[in-house]
Amino acid sequence: MSNARELAGGVAIVTGGSRGIGLAVSGSLARGGARIAIVARDAERAAGALDGLEGDGHAAYSCDVSDSRACKKTVAAVESGQGPVSILVNNAGITRDNILLRLRDDDWAQVIATNLGGSFNMVRAAARRMMKRRSGSIINITSVIGLMGNAGQANYAASKAGLHGLTKSVAKEFASRNIRCNAVAPGFIRTDMTADLDESVVDALKERIPLARLGEPDDVAGVVRFLAGPEARYITGQIITVDGGMVM
Repeated sequence: MSNARELAGGVAIVTGGSRGIGLAVSGSLARGGARIAIVARDAERAAGALDGLEGDGHAAYSCDVSDSRACKKTVAAVESGQGPVSILVNNAGITRDNILLRLRDDDWAQVIATNLGGSFNMVRAAARRMMKRRSGSIINITSVIGLMGNAGQANYAASKAGLHGLTKSVAKEFASRNIRCNAVAPGFIRTDMTADLDESVVDALKERIPLARLGEPDDVAGVVRFLAGPEARYITGQIITVDGGMVM
């Protein structure tokens, strides 16, 4: 980064910010000077994630993003306690994998409600406030699965593909108010979700990735920080893959 504190004075909400990619994003934005609002279902985990953040003024909030009223209350609480929200990172997500014919109604509904509906709820709650200030950057964490699909993940793929459409629609609706919206689509990243994969599965994945390795959470976090900052001021409506070239 040309400016090590390019986000100074800003407030960033990071949903699912207590572990994995979300935690890396929280740390990166904090190093950029932003005050971080870590949002997670588990209040204790969210609070514990604050310890490793650089700087002051960070806070943790418990929120189920699939609950629209809870999202509105959380955004209001962040603005009351930390200041105007200038950055929103929608990272909260779940998986309920199964082949389509065995996919239960609840497994479909919960994934769509959290991954897609949760992002919609947070965008709606934050954008109302950003519009008045005519400024803001929204970044949705999606997945390459939303671009290419995956057997056994029809619900997850649909939720992430839906996020791509949401990203572009938000970008078009709010561009006149100087609110940018982009998506980052990670490939296979070393997180809790991939930690349990057999070595043979990881080796097979590496064969499909031109850079021949799994990504690290910081690989995604660096792109999010760029999109959140002033150097990305002319970028909106884009889906940026961070996947080692897997779906180029």
